[in-house]
Amino acid sequence: MVPRLGPLKLKPQIFCGDEPAIGPGKADLLDAIDREGSISAAGRALGMSYRRTWLLVDSMNRCWAERLVETTPGGGQGSGARVTPFGRQVLAAYRALETTLLAAADGTEFKALTALLREHPLPTA
Repeated sequence: MVPRLGPLKLKPQIFCGDEPAIGPGKADLLDAIDREGSISAAGRALGMSYRRTWLLVDSMNRCWAERLVETTPGGGQGSGARVTPFGRQVLAAYRALETTLLAAADGTEFKALTALLREHPLPTA
């Protein structure tokens, strides 16, 4: 879930070269995999296609020093996916970053800027 403070929406993304290694969507996917125990079930819970979900997991696993998600194929008992301890560490650090950014945005600069903002945009001409 992307943190929001009034009209401010924070969306931190960490890049590995030109590829996003983690951002709000990938963090939500890690949470869903942890909760669902399956990449496909996590994708369904987030309204994503199976292919899109797998591509995001593959991207995360390629970008970090260790895999964030491990899978056990088979379709039977014991199969599925899990967020690795390293994945939990990355996710916790990302969520802490979101919290820190949100707290920093609640300062005087943000309040001064939003004081100059209209409540709603003017109608288009």
